[in-house]
Amino acid sequence: MGHAPDFETLVERHRREIQVHCYRMLGSLADAEDLAQETFLRAWKGRDGFEGRASVRTWLYRIATNACLDVLARRPRRVLPDQLGPAGEPAGPIAAADLPWLEPYPDRLLDGAAPDTTGGTDDPGAAVVERETIELAYLAAVQYLPPRQRATLILRDVLGWSAKETAALLETSVASANSALQRARATLRERLPARRAEWTAGDPTAEETALLKRFIAAYEAGDPAAVARLLHEDAQAIMPPYTLWFGSRAAIIRALSLSMDPASPDCIGRFRMLPVRANRQPAVATYLRRPDEREHRWFGVTLLTIEGGVVTAMAAFESLGAAAWGLPETWPAGDGARHSPGKMQSDA
Repeated sequence: MGHAPDFETLVERHRREIQVHCYRMLGSLADAEDLAQETFLRAWKGRDGFEGRASVRTWLYRIATNACLDVLARRPRRVLPDQLGPAGEPAGPIAAADLPWLEPYPDRLLDGAAPDTTGGTDDPGAAVVERETIELAYLAAVQYLPPRQRATLILRDVLGWSAKETAALLETSVASANSALQRARATLRERLPARRAEWTAGDPTAEETALLKRFIAAYEAGDPAAVARLLHEDAQAIMPPYTLWFGSRAAIIRALSLSMDPASPDCIGRFRMLPVRANRQPAVATYLRRPDEREHRWFGVTLLTIEGGVVTAMAAFESLGAAAWGLPETWPAGDGARHSPGKMQSDA
């Protein structure tokens, strides 16, 4: 492998895509960061054994997959609230649950993760950050797969590895690898939303941008009725780390009417929001000023599913800090930042 600088040059250009691979396997940004680091540590320790029969990228993916399988062998799958029980109704304060929650992934970390293949020396099946294999629904469905099925599916259907390559990595037969892939695909067909292809995809459209502006305005105004006009009748809302989730527009609005009303004992405060992207989906970064506070502090990120010009699902996460999104922990003083989200992020 050569001297240390050569090693670093060869492997570091793959760091982001390896981290995305670990995220697909594990469903956690924090775990993905740790396992990407573990991958490069293992690669460093084993660099003298690299014989060049495969590309550096393939070698790193093999190390990363095995590192993730080691973790999955001793950890439970990550979950979302709607996988744990039926929808509920708002009834005052709710308690958080210490569970292995699925986490979102900021698009700012996805950008640049697709490899540069212009040199012509990399694998033809190199990883590409496609929306359908990074969106939250896909990651939630993948969590149902046993670890080796999960690895098989990602290696074959996301990375484009052959059955022979996959079987070699997993130390199994080609027939067993093909069988695992078919079982994994069947599970995904059962778990993925039926109308997933109709969701907003790709770069934000003018309609999506306008909807996000209305969504933000409604929340910042503390106006549940305005939020209601943007939601589908059967809209769902999940809020990890809380197991309670809502399965209708009516239930969501009843909850917001309590949490947004300054006269209610359940009022949590006033919001400020910025449009962001996560898992290749539209999202909003949220700051909250609680009733007894003077500053808007980081609260979390809410991913939106948009279909037919309305929001059909909201997934609000409090598990990641502002730094993951390139944002400050408190809302900057002055109204200028509110109207310049791009500047706010670049200045963070």
